[in-house]
Amino acid sequence: MDQQEQEQRIARIAVIEVLGRDGLVRQVQRITRWPARIGRSPNCEVVLDDTHLAAEHALLQWNEGGAASLVLMPSLNGGWLGERRLRAGDAAALKGSATFQLGASHLRWRSNAEALAPEQPMQQHQQRAAKVAGAWVPALLLLWLALLWFDRWSELNPGSPWVDYSSAVLGPLVVILGWAALWSLVTQLFQHRFPFFTHLRRALIVVTGLHLIGIAMPLLAFALSWPRLMVLDAVVFPAGLAALLWWHASLVWPRARRWLALAALSGLATLLVLTVAPRQEQQYWLGPAYLSALPPPALRLVEPKQPQDLIEALRPLEAELARQANKDNESPSTEGGGEE
Repeated sequence: MDQQEQEQRIARIAVIEVLGRDGLVRQVQRITRWPARIGRSPNCEVVLDDTHLAAEHALLQWNEGGAASLVLMPSLNGGWLGERRLRAGDAAALKGSATFQLGASHLRWRSNAEALAPEQPMQQHQQRAAKVAGAWVPALLLLWLALLWFDRWSELNPGSPWVDYSSAVLGPLVVILGWAALWSLVTQLFQHRFPFFTHLRRALIVVTGLHLIGIAMPLLAFALSWPRLMVLDAVVFPAGLAALLWWHASLVWPRARRWLALAALSGLATLLVLTVAPRQEQQYWLGPAYLSALPPPALRLVEPKQPQDLIEALRPLEAELARQANKDNESPSTEGGGEE
């Protein structure tokens, strides 16, 4: 074999990669003989375990011009190249890299003509993310548990036994650990890894942030006399829940982040509609009607309103109440009979 033939043979080395549902490579088969058949038969150069493939489903070949092509052989299910439907006898040109589907198998063709991506440092690409997640988890967990303990402490009488704190602290702890484990199992199913601390860190960031916002909003509304700031109380929680679900799901399906964001926004809109619908007859559609407990007066940053301001604010209701009272007095009585 002369040098030219050797170079041509090397140039015609390619691989077929079998992709999983998450788009990651599950199997790689190297091709050095041409033409190369793809199917379930052991006689094929690329053998796939897919019951939706024919024994010899497709053929990979090089033409005289040095270009590769995919030719479909007789089968029930055919294939797809992008949006193009491929049936028996159809041929499609393959560039240096191409993704196509045969039966239920998603495949990627890569030849020597395709430039490889640069090697990624393992310290930054894999280990660093895991170390950062593990470093933040203890601090976030302690902060969140401290907030839960403070909420319980503010509700109980002084001198209450420690057992009264257990359900308020340990219960949410078990729930969030189970939540992170569940998402880690889903990630294990699709990506074959178990990033428990990454999911736990994301959950802790969101729940701690929501907890701090829930504490800060009433204080700011009282201190600045902005009662309508409490409208955010009905918006922040569903928005935080939608953001958390998107954050978890984007780790499981990183290639579908845009679609996941659209689904999260749709879910948020649905939650807001369900929140607003029962309040149509109330004065305000969002936010609590009043604060059940006022913060300390020392936190008040604006001058308190005078009682006369409250009276003037309620004066427009006087005419409406008088009209309603007259209407009730003028309506015929439905009680008793017409006896004289």
